[in-house]
Amino acid sequence: MLTPDQVVDTLAALFAGEGADDYLGEDVTQAEHMLQAAALATADGAPPALVAAALLHDVGHFRGAVHGRELMSGARDNRHSHQGADWLSPWFGPAVTEPVRLHVAAKRYLCAVEPEYFARLSPASVHTLSVQGGPMSPAEATAFEAEPFARDAVRLRRWDDAAKDVSVAVPDFAHYREMLAALAALASAVPPASPAESGDA
Repeated sequence: MLTPDQVVDTLAALFAGEGADDYLGEDVTQAEHMLQAAALATADGAPPALVAAALLHDVGHFRGAVHGRELMSGARDNRHSHQGADWLSPWFGPAVTEPVRLHVAAKRYLCAVEPEYFARLSPASVHTLSVQGGPMSPAEATAFEAEPFARDAVRLRRWDDAAKDVSVAVPDFAHYREMLAALAALASAVPPASPAESGDA
């Protein structure tokens, strides 16, 4: 089991390494995109866990068995939201991982419930929407709204969409080290649920 500092070191290495790659048809790198999302979350007064979710929301593009470029090619959805959330879950609680897991669903949701939202998507995001399932059906939208972290995922989605500005200067990854280490330490201190608490009794 990694210590909180080792968790942060692992994430820092991703940002410095694969994060320097281009961001799937956008003008910013993957790391710049996620750092911008975290800065937008901070400016919007989000709590630390949601800032962390914004910062880490696209790590699934790094970790996925299907590379992000396959998503852009239209071959298939790399499910980076789920890949990222699953990879982060040993180290962070659901207030971090679930908005990450739901941020692609949030795009599909907003396309279904806000007609003007689709018009604000970047060309790359419009392209990936078709691979990711398109706008939600009414039944899917109702199910999404019932998710415990749906509202957080929608907030994250809006920062995600805005975090593609090549002219913006934002804090680097080191700015978030203390926050991430504290969140990882908090998650590691939470005891696992008993069978009765988890509904397996």
